Amino acid sequence: MVNGRRVLERFPAGGPRGSWPAEEFAHARRMEGTPAEVVMDLATDAFLVVVPGDTAVSSPSVL
Repeated sequence: MVNGRRVLERFPAGGPRGSWPAEEFAHARRMEGTPAEVVMDLATDAFLVVVPGDTAVSSPSVL
């Protein structure tokens, strides 16, 4: 949990140029009805895809 939010997936900030894997993953979750958003974790230099902590997620990738 990060500030009351559940982390679904982590992506390194140094992805290939023109690639937005965290945004693409979050978009796919939103299309499934999960209110996912992307935040930056400065401490680990990674993008996190998060949902509100009280959101039920049936994905096996929940951390």
